[in-house]
Amino acid sequence: MAKLKTAYFCQNCGTQYPQWLGQCKNCGQWNTLVEEIVEKPSTKSVLEKSKQHIINIIEVETNEEARIKTPSEELNRVLGGGIVLGSVTLIGGEPGIGKSTLLLQLALKMKKKILYVSGEESASQIKMRADRLTELQNPHCYLFTETSVEKILHEAKKLKPDFVIIDSIQTLQSQLIESSPGTVSQIRECSNEIIKFAKDTNTPVFLVGHITKDGQIAGPKVLEHMVDVVLNFDGDRNHLFRLLRANKNRFGSTSEIGIYEMISQGLKEIKNPSEILITKKFEELSGNSVAVTLEGNRPMLIEIQALVSSAVYGTPQRSCTGFDSKRLNMLLAVLEKRAGFQLGAKDVFLNITGGIKTDDPALDLAVVASILSSNEDIAISEHFCFAGEIGLSGEIRPVPQIEQRISEAEKLGYEKIFVSNLNKIPKKKYGITILEVSKIEDFHEFLF
Repeated sequence: MAKLKTAYFCQNCGTQYPQWLGQCKNCGQWNTLVEEIVEKPSTKSVLEKSKQHIINIIEVETNEEARIKTPSEELNRVLGGGIVLGSVTLIGGEPGIGKSTLLLQLALKMKKKILYVSGEESASQIKMRADRLTELQNPHCYLFTETSVEKILHEAKKLKPDFVIIDSIQTLQSQLIESSPGTVSQIRECSNEIIKFAKDTNTPVFLVGHITKDGQIAGPKVLEHMVDVVLNFDGDRNHLFRLLRANKNRFGSTSEIGIYEMISQGLKEIKNPSEILITKKFEELSGNSVAVTLEGNRPMLIEIQALVSSAVYGTPQRSCTGFDSKRLNMLLAVLEKRAGFQLGAKDVFLNITGGIKTDDPALDLAVVASILSSNEDIAISEHFCFAGEIGLSGEIRPVPQIEQRISEAEKLGYEKIFVSNLNKIPKKKYGITILEVSKIEDFHEFLF
């Protein structure tokens, strides 16, 4: 019997080494090299199998990808219009966030033949969870509790489902690899087999992926390169809202966002997040403002809360929830340097309500408004909203797609919106007053 050839692969970046090293020279990570069996086919057999040839790009014919529309409008939005036939989608998220619930709801809502494979739960556990989703029934949803990828693909080829859900990729194992499930070599081999099945049979596949304590999908980084779509399902477990984002999408945009609410019957889609994320106040309070943000093509209004108080313990604290703490420090420095507000000796706490996390620069103006409001203890009118980025010299910079932001604020009944005077706003009549400001000093005068 010929001796097996082995090599060491970095589980973070996939670089190959002939011997074990403590640190990967390519990505710099420590203790990420794992031994794997290497099979090198002869050059002759590779040339015989290859049927491809060089073609001029002008001669290539393009076809629109065939998509399956799902009953979930939020999922359709994130995927770019539906599930593409033959695509492989990897969805990752923290334990208990609702990945399995989301895919089980999808399997029960769609009136198609679905194969739901679980390597973590028994069929009775899945049925108990399905019974909680009382209104959902799909007589063509089939369960298979198995971890052997060969058996799963054998049954899938016999059943010929419209699409396959596998929960999770880390529990699968291939008989061709001797290592235990969840190792780099097992995940890579199982993923290769599943992707080959999806492309050959034109069957869409959903893979659930565990994440590490750093928030990265467990296993080799190469797994994310192999699949067509990488979705991230996250949210604060202390809040009801869950956000679905695309980190990678070969068939659409990666800037869209889907919002769900976790209830006892499963995940409920949020059609108009602006109305839910803004608190209905009975009295006006200082430190509250409303920002008009944009996630992909979806405008959304969110509430910003700030608290500014004297530092009791000597060293001022800076704390953020849902907002970048470094950006907050930058905005505070601009307020102190350019506008003369003495905030260096004060505690500043900032919160975006509803457990939402966003990095839209258009939030800057609302953040500054909340800080100034709390600092001076003067409430901002609940009919005001803000959309503007702040530069280091204190100027208020324009933000993209301002027309959509203004229309959303108008639709929800706001009376005034503060924007940059550099924004090119179309000359048409809006039912909302547009206040254009250029500097933080002018903004403070307008506001109070």
